[in-house]
This record gives sequence, structure tokens and C-alpha cells, in this order.
Amino acid sequence: MSGTAFYKLEIFAPEEAVDEVIKALTSAHAGEIGHYTHCAAVTEVQSQWHATEDASPAVGETGKLYTGAEYKIEVNCREEYLTEAIQAVREVHPYEEPVINVYSLANARYGGTL
Repeated sequence: MSGTAFYKLEIFAPEEAVDEVIKALTSAHAGEIGHYTHCAAVTEVQSQWHATEDASPAVGETGKLYTGAEYKIEVNCREEYLTEAIQAVREVHPYEEPVINVYSLANARYGGTL
């Protein structure tokens, strides 16, 4: 795996979608670190958003500010599976606009150092 680029995916989801999102990620080879699979960190966070009149929110109401619990799911993903992992999340996530942050992990190249 020498020279393989890694990314951190950070996805925000309601509690009832966490297991399904992780299942989709791991089916797309995200969350694999060395000889381990299904590696994920899940943290409860407070989130807020205002759904405009053109939105169809899965949580909250249009025209109102929503504040509530949400879960941040973090997984590592090899570059070769990045597109597949993002698509897998979009297919199962209940939000019409899921938050999927992607960060390059410059120091996570197996078999080498910076």
C-alpha cells in the first residue's frame, strides 16, 4: 500500500441513520485501516440549520431554525474508494443535502513518512 493517499470523511446524520450510513461506507471500503475494517468514530454534536421554503427537510421544518442533536461519523478512506464511498452515503442518507466533508490526510500514507 506504499504511497496510497488517504482521506478523512466526516458525515453528519440523525441518530436513526448512523448505522445505515456506516454500513454504506464500509461496503464501499471506507473505514479500513491496515488489517482492520469497519473503523469509525461517532460523536454526538449540536447542529443547526434553517430550511428555506424550497427545502424538504428530513428533520426540522421549512421556514424555521432547527437546533438539535446530530451525529458526526468519521472514517478514513483510500483515494481509490473515495468516489464510491461518497456515492454510497448519498444513496442511504435521509437528508436531501447531506453534509460530507472530505479532508486529505497527508500523513496517512502507509509504508512511508513525511
